[in-house]
Amino acid sequence: MRYVVAKDSREAVALLNTGEGARLLSGGTDVLVQMKLSGVAPDMLIDIKRIDGFNTISAEDSGFRIGATVSGAKMGAHPALKTLWPGVVEAVELIGSTQVQGRATMAGNLCNGSPAADSVPAMIAAEAVARIEGPDGTRDVPIAALLKGPGKTHLAKAELISSIFLPARAARAGDAYLRFIPRTEMDIAVASAGVSLEVDENSVVTKAVVALGAVAPTVVSVPEAAAALIGTKLDAAALEACAKACTAACNPIDDKRGTAEFRTKVAGVMATRAAKIAYARAGGQQ
Repeated sequence: MRYVVAKDSREAVALLNTGEGARLLSGGTDVLVQMKLSGVAPDMLIDIKRIDGFNTISAEDSGFRIGATVSGAKMGAHPALKTLWPGVVEAVELIGSTQVQGRATMAGNLCNGSPAADSVPAMIAAEAVARIEGPDGTRDVPIAALLKGPGKTHLAKAELISSIFLPARAARAGDAYLRFIPRTEMDIAVASAGVSLEVDENSVVTKAVVALGAVAPTVVSVPEAAAALIGTKLDAAALEACAKACTAACNPIDDKRGTAEFRTKVAGVMATRAAKIAYARAGGQQ
C-alpha cells in the first residue's frame, strides 16, 4: 500500500483517477477502522489533511464554508457557526467519543453513505451544499442529491468533497437535530430527525425542512412533514400531521438495534421534538 500526502486538490483528484484502489484519508475514523476490522485493503491512501483551505471554517455570503477536513471538535469550538446553525453543530458533535471528535469530519460522515449518519439529516435541514472537485472540474450539489444508498453516494469516479457550505439564515430561524439510541452515548441512531424552521413576527412558521435518518436506505427529506408545519404556530394538530407524514415516509429495516415498527414510530417523535426546539430557537411563541 502506498501512502501519499496530496499537496492540493488537483493532485488528490489525479491520484484518485489512476485506476488503483485508492481511498482518501481525512479524519480516518471510518477508513482506518474498515482497514483494521473489515478487511478493506486500498492500494493507496491519499492524505488530504494538508491541502490549503481544507481545514478552515470561513465566512461566506453570511453563511459558512466548512473545509472537508475540519473536525467536529473544531466546529464545536466556533461560536459564530454554533450561533447560526446550532442543530448542525450538535449533530456533528454526536459522532463518536471526545477522542473521535478531534478527527471525525462532517464531509467524511456524509461520504461514508450511512443512512444513520448523524450530520446528514441536520445538513439537509440546513439546505447545505457540497462542493465537489473532480476530473471534470468543480460543481456544487445539495447534500440530499448526493445520497444513493447504504454505503453509496452519487460522487463520480475520482471526485472528492472539498467543502460544505452552510447558507445564511433568516433572522427568525432555528434548527435542531435529535436521535434515539439504545445507549446513553457513542451509539448509532435507531431513528433521527433534523428540522429547520423560519417564523414571521407573529410566530407563524413560514418555511420548514424536515429530514429523517436511519429509517430508509438513505437519509430522506420529508416535504409533507414540512408542509404540515408551515402556516401554523406548531399547535398539536400540526405536530400530529408532521408525525404522520414522517411515519408514511419511513421504509426501515429490522436489526439488533431496533425493529422496523419501532423505528417508524420513533421517527415521528424525534421530528416533532426537534421541530419544537427549532421553533423556540427561531423565537416562536405558541
